[in-house]
This record gives sequence, C-alpha cells and structure tokens, in this order.
Amino acid sequence: MQRDEYAGPLALRAMQSLAVRAFPATGYRHAGDLAWNWCLALDRAERCPTAVWSDGGRTVAWGWLELPDGLMLQVDPERPELVRDVLGWAEATAGTAGSGPLRVEVADTERAVIEALELRGYVRETGGAGGEPATGPDTRPYMTCLGRPLTGGLPPLPRLPDGYVIRAQRNDADVAGRAAAHRAAFGSDRITAERHARMRATWPYRPESDLVVASPGGDIVAYCQGWYDEVNRTGVFEPVGTRPDHRRLGLARAVCAAVLHAFARAGGHRAVVQARGDAACPVPKRLYESLGFAAYARTYTYTRTRTSGRTPVPPGQAPT
Repeated sequence: MQRDEYAGPLALRAMQSLAVRAFPATGYRHAGDLAWNWCLALDRAERCPTAVWSDGGRTVAWGWLELPDGLMLQVDPERPELVRDVLGWAEATAGTAGSGPLRVEVADTERAVIEALELRGYVRETGGAGGEPATGPDTRPYMTCLGRPLTGGLPPLPRLPDGYVIRAQRNDADVAGRAAAHRAAFGSDRITAERHARMRATWPYRPESDLVVASPGGDIVAYCQGWYDEVNRTGVFEPVGTRPDHRRLGLARAVCAAVLHAFARAGGHRAVVQARGDAACPVPKRLYESLGFAAYARTYTYTRTRTSGRTPVPPGQAPT
C-alpha cells in the first residue's frame, strides 16, 4: 500500500480512475464531477491538499481537503478499511488550519464511509438551531442525487424562443462568453475564460456534450455542461446555468434535453445530476424532475470538532 500526498489535485486521473470503478456501486463522485472541482481548485493548491492511496498501481482511496474545514473522499467499495486512513490523514493535515469543525459530505449509499465517520466521533448535522436535533424535516442544505435512463425514450427537444439557438462552443469568444454566463448565473467570479479553457482540455471533456444557448444578439445566455463516462455509459450534468435576464424562457430545460440526446448518441445508458434537495432551493430539482430524473440518493454532512486530536465524548458520557 502506498500513500502519495500533493499540493492540490495533481493526481486527478488517479482519482478519476477510482471514481469510474466506484460510481456505479456507491457514492456520487462521477469522473466529470472531479474534473469540474479540479477547475475550481486551479491556482488554489495551498488550500486543496490531496492524498491518493494505491495498491499495485491501482487507486483504492483518495482524500481532497478544501481548507479550512471541508473534506471530499472516495474509497474502493472492496477496501472499506481505508476510510479510517483517509480520515486520519485529513484530520492531521487540517489540524493546523484552524479550530473549527471538519465537515464531510457523504451520500447515504456510502455505508462504509458513514459507519467509519460515526465510529470516529463524527455527528450528522441536523436542521435544528444551534446544532440541536431537528424536530421536523432537515432544513440544512443538502444535495439530492437524481438519475434517469437514456433508453426507452428521451424528452423531445423543446422549441426555443425566436432567435435563440443551441450549439457547441466554436471559438475563444464562445469560451469567454460561456465563462461570463456562469459568473452571471451564479454570482461568482471563480470561472474565468482561462479556467474554462483549461477545463475543456481535461478528461473526460467532450465538446459535443458541453452546449450553450446563444441569444438573438449572439451572446451566450444559458448552458449545460455534460461529462460522459464511456466505461459506465453514464453522463452527468455539472454545471447548468442561465443568465438572470434570460430566465423563465425554457432555455435551461431545452439545453439540458439537448445534452441528454448527446449522451444517448454517445452510447449512454444513464444520466445523473445533483441538485439541492432542501426547500430553500427548489427550482433546479423541479427542472430535472420535469426531464424524467428521479431521486436515488441524498447527501448528509458529518462534523467532528478538532479539539486536541481527541474524539468528542458522546452526550451523557463522562470523559475518561
């Protein structure tokens, strides 16, 4: 067994190789999700330490910190004992970044990860005030994992308003326009033309499944970026957005339907997407459900407070 540590997600392909193997069985880290997160980590290597565990050249686990408090991880379903190693590395590495809680987002299908977290003293966050247990539905943000088959009929391509057109990106101006549309859609400055261009050169990017909507004036106003895993024949949407001044025209639904057709033409059998599941952000989930997606999993966030490296004492139990 070998562990290699990096400043930033430099071993992206090694991590993606595990994602391809593990995705059909457990978790929700698609190879395309990792490529997208790699794009967001560009130029922030010091905030994103990673570690990869390999056995005979085969990736069996990885951890990816978003300092000061976030951890993504994936473990080979056949090697559940490695969850402890990943958590130990993350706790030690993040220990100097601050005294706040370490937070791990995990899908409810990742039973081995959840069991290891709970044994190590991590507690599932709830919707109660001040960390108290919620008495009703979970009100904290969480993600719903949705999927649909690509066989047996796809949603028809909707008619766009006059002058709007769906197409692939054709030149540098389109790349810049696509990045600008993302910034406008999400109110974020993290995606620049340079970052988007570098992502387009990252496996498993395919230009035919990264489609945009151009307005009558030629501006890019909506988009759906699809990533296709040809091994599992599964495509994922990440991300989807529409500029605020072009919403409520059906553009996002139309471009998502077009990407579903692109996945099917590539030989895909399934499409997936993650959307907020809590009531504070219902619109994206409704959009995907209107395209035939249905929930198959959800995420939870587990937290452990970093206090002198000791596991928190369960309520009602005296410290030893």
